[in-house]
Amino acid sequence: MGFGDLKSPAGLQVLNDYLADKSYIEGYVPSQADVAVFEAVSGPPPADLCHALRWYNHIKSYEKEKASLPGVKKALGKYGPADVEDTTGSGATDSKDDDDIDLFGSDDEEESEEAKRLREERLAQYESKKAKKPALVAKSSILLDVKPWDDETDMAKLEECVRSIQADGLVWGSSKLVPVGYGIKKLQIQCVVEDDKVGTDMLEEQIGRDSQQ
Repeated sequence: MGFGDLKSPAGLQVLNDYLADKSYIEGYVPSQADVAVFEAVSGPPPADLCHALRWYNHIKSYEKEKASLPGVKKALGKYGPADVEDTTGSGATDSKDDDDIDLFGSDDEEESEEAKRLREERLAQYESKKAKKPALVAKSSILLDVKPWDDETDMAKLEECVRSIQADGLVWGSSKLVPVGYGIKKLQIQCVVEDDKVGTDMLEEQIGRDSQQ
């Protein structure tokens, strides 16, 4: 069983005759049997061997998918017509020779190198964009109520004392006086703080201390 020497005209003729009524070496879809025979052929068969040439070009189109084709690759002598003597020698030797002339190998290696290069370029671009992107700063808008000690408290002076409080990450906003009863008004003032730098406890403590002065 086998095709003989597929690098010789006689072997290619056997392959051509074998494929006269077949699309593939085994079955009805491309398989590892086709890969094994393809790798044993040194190049495209001549044009007069039309069946072998048709099969060769078709299997060559599966270069990038060869590893995923179904089946298990066997020794070359396990394929082909039963009445042809296997002249390929041991499977191990043939496998080594096939590896030396692997028509798919170089393309796979080039594809792998190209994919690796593209991956590294995209990773570098991502890291560059990430480094340029400003860090997100968490901020909060706070509305503070500042009550006077009594109805004689100077509210303008009280607001001035509150706004005198300065800190990194603190920005004072609008304010207004809100009646609380008996002619007394409280100061309602808004501010924006960076959460990591300024806390409400710190503000309330400092406002209470300053308003007593």
